[in-house]
Amino acid sequence: MARNEEKAQSMLNRFITMKQEEKRKPKERRPYLASECRDLAEADRWRSEILREIGAKVAEIQNEGLGEHRLRDLNDEINKLLRERMHWEKRIVELGGQNYALKGAPKMTDLDGNIVDIPNPSGRGPGYRYFGAAKKLPGVRELFEKPPEVRKRRSRYEIYKRIDASYYGYRDDEDGVLEKLEGPAEEEMRTQATEEWKRIEQVRREALKTVQSGEVATAGAPSIAAAQVLFEEEEDVVEEERRLEQEREERERGKESEFVVHVPLPDEKEIEKMVLEKKKRDLLSKYTSEGLLEEQEEAKEMLNIHR
Repeated sequence: MARNEEKAQSMLNRFITMKQEEKRKPKERRPYLASECRDLAEADRWRSEILREIGAKVAEIQNEGLGEHRLRDLNDEINKLLRERMHWEKRIVELGGQNYALKGAPKMTDLDGNIVDIPNPSGRGPGYRYFGAAKKLPGVRELFEKPPEVRKRRSRYEIYKRIDASYYGYRDDEDGVLEKLEGPAEEEMRTQATEEWKRIEQVRREALKTVQSGEVATAGAPSIAAAQVLFEEEEDVVEEERRLEQEREERERGKESEFVVHVPLPDEKEIEKMVLEKKKRDLLSKYTSEGLLEEQEEAKEMLNIHR
């Protein structure tokens, strides 16, 4: 049996292949301008062809071993095809077809897969995008790196704006948590204070009984405790007397430092009256003569008017 290569090279097979190629139409080239296409089906076909070319080039650009120049050329070709696809989609809408732009184009992602919005990262025109290994090229990686977040220092106004009653602890009792924690501790402290007071009171009474009965203790813990209580009471009395003596001395020193006025001073009403009289005299001396003033004084004396 002949092999496949020998069958393909036979005269009959070559004749049949030649006849099939003659029947085929010449391969059509995609119009350079989308506006030259007049058929909606043809426009859809050319758009589909562009999408296939974009897919093939995107799959090829994933290979990092192609080299920097080849990766940059592939990325430029993909962006060129994307712009061409956009023109064909506009032409399809003009011919009454479906609006593919409403579906939304896929967004650009960084090296970690996060969606980023870079409208014009390289200055090569609006919407220039990077694909695959082109994102790791020198000068491109920096475009996808997020700048370090700078913490803005809060102003004094912003700090005080958040201060309320809770900051000062005025609302600590509203939630009831503090009351639950302080309740048992308060009861325990109150019980301890009461027991201590009862013990001291009992020792004080025993000490007073011992002093009143004239008994002299020779040894034992109760006698020592009684003597201690009596000593503390005596210290309290001495301290109180010392405090009273200091207050008395301060009062006497304050009296000595006070300023004593031996001449009666006029109050506010008398001062106002004196000022008013002086103003009247000044006005009279300004608008009246001395003779008229003397006659006025004589008339007041005759009428017994003293003002």
